[in-house]
Amino acid sequence: MKRFNANFPNSSFSVSPMFLKFGCCFLLLGLAYRLFSTSIAPLSPPAASDDEQKHVSLNLAESSDIFLGRWVQDFNGPRYTNATCSIIESPQNCIKNGRPDSNYLYWRWQPNDCDVPNFDAKKFLSRMKGKSMALLVEDVIEVYHDESYKNRRWSFPSYNFTVSLVWAPFLTKARIFEDDNGVSSGAIQLHLDQLDSIWTEQYQNLDYIIIAGGKWFLKFAIYYENSEPIGCHRCHNSETTEIPVNYAYRKSLNSTFKFLTESKHKPLIFFRTTTPDHFENGEWNSGGYCNRTLPFNPGEVGIQQVDRMMRDVELQEFDMAVSAARQKNGVELRLLDTTWLSSLRPDGHPGVYRQFHPYDGKDANAKIQNDCLHWCLPGPIDAWNDLIMEMLFHVSDLD
Repeated sequence: MKRFNANFPNSSFSVSPMFLKFGCCFLLLGLAYRLFSTSIAPLSPPAASDDEQKHVSLNLAESSDIFLGRWVQDFNGPRYTNATCSIIESPQNCIKNGRPDSNYLYWRWQPNDCDVPNFDAKKFLSRMKGKSMALLVEDVIEVYHDESYKNRRWSFPSYNFTVSLVWAPFLTKARIFEDDNGVSSGAIQLHLDQLDSIWTEQYQNLDYIIIAGGKWFLKFAIYYENSEPIGCHRCHNSETTEIPVNYAYRKSLNSTFKFLTESKHKPLIFFRTTTPDHFENGEWNSGGYCNRTLPFNPGEVGIQQVDRMMRDVELQEFDMAVSAARQKNGVELRLLDTTWLSSLRPDGHPGVYRQFHPYDGKDANAKIQNDCLHWCLPGPIDAWNDLIMEMLFHVSDLD
């Protein structure tokens, strides 16, 4: 399997399909929305090397590489808005929150060597009918949500289809002490070798799984193995062993893939690669912002060292899992490689418009928290759904 060079310069029946919402990825909310509805910063990004534009080649019907390309203008605009879709979560509802520009809505992903059709809800449902995915706007019922709305499930009775979000930010067992704004009251307690039961207990009932990786691993955490603490990340304590993020990320992915490749159950599994954030002149809690209004062109941008590290771990663990699957249970693993196309969209984040009309009642120069990690909806990540649909339609057991 070919993939683009990861050496970026320094500078992310009734069996119900279940999608694992891993980390801060809102891919599946974007998919659900599609189902339910028909000035420049002073800091310039690092330039990309020629090798950065090499990419993963999927074994699709025409052997096209749908992950290598550019963003092109699409004057048709988004296929849903906050007016036609009522379930967009507030931090991603950039239109409702008052974002004044709209250019970011008028782009589509164009692969170099082929065309990827827009997500077509009726075609999608028709193709998936009788399997475990389907869609009908008029006949959708939210059948479950937890108190915090982090875990949700929707049912499409006419198509015998259920789509769920399972909040498992590490995939492994963790105790998390922070609020919805990311304010922490204590170190995360992360067990690297014990999987999170919130998804493993449902695994036997799943037909399709999307695992997306992992900015949560950058947070302050104490790591455990065999239920014993082995060290931590960002402890700043001379008496505690500092363990690098790549070890924790690798261990958690390894534990996850081991489970997937040894289980008797064999759903179709997509593993989505990391997507870079676009903070400039700082980070989440240090004044970083993202006020760009246009996509980058290929060759204009690289990714930060931490994203390169995470991507290297992902590709290595994925390759080993594919090899293990061939020797063990034969589960099908597919790489949903969104790193490159997402890196080109600094304009697609909420920025200050994570909040509702953030400047109301405030000075124009007020310091407001920017969100340059998550994505506006509608927005760039809707293209991921087009790619998923294309990949699904080329899975052999659906032909």
